[in-house]
Amino acid sequence: MVKFVENELQTIKQEVNDMWELVQKQFENARTAVLSGDRNLAAVVIGREKRVNSFELRIDSDIEDFIALYNPVAIDLRFSLAMLNIANNLERLGDYAEGIARFVVRNEVDAQAKELIDQMELPKMYDMVLDMLSTVFKALKNHDIETAKSVFGRDDAIDDLNRESLDRLTDYATAHPQSVRLCLEVSALFRKLERAGDHINNLAEQTVYYIDAEVLKHTNNKEL
Repeated sequence: MVKFVENELQTIKQEVNDMWELVQKQFENARTAVLSGDRNLAAVVIGREKRVNSFELRIDSDIEDFIALYNPVAIDLRFSLAMLNIANNLERLGDYAEGIARFVVRNEVDAQAKELIDQMELPKMYDMVLDMLSTVFKALKNHDIETAKSVFGRDDAIDDLNRESLDRLTDYATAHPQSVRLCLEVSALFRKLERAGDHINNLAEQTVYYIDAEVLKHTNNKEL
């Protein structure tokens, strides 16, 4: 019985790891596509979104079967519930990566667009999101609570960049009225990255919950 439980848990853990790696790659490719204007790479990101969705459905099904068959308790139950939530948040992150890639398909990322993206510090914000995502993944694999909690303050910095971008985009649109549509599209990129930061926060919360049974959702008690 114990061996069967361990095998099921290992299968679920591997599926979550594989899904996380795919989502990380989706975000990295979407970043490259939007900064370079590579529509072919953007199309690859869009095409792989179905794989992200498939991972979530498979993980959901496997965890539901595991709970029904083995009635887990304590850490095994926490693991199951945390992985359900992690898969859901990863799926949402996959949606944002796809949305960023669609910006490249819809828009000509010419010299003006690249200049605007740089001025708004989109690469800086994007790199912060990618670093948060990889940090929490490392924390989950290493059962490292302090590393998981280290991302909470970074989410605030992403929120600040998002707010600052709105003022900059407003100023740019005022000075370049012919670029209002582009400004709106770029603003949507910032919103997606800001929401991605929120979901990565959720990933960190679920990691802490799984490892230490500490519930951080809807609380301000997120200091190290």
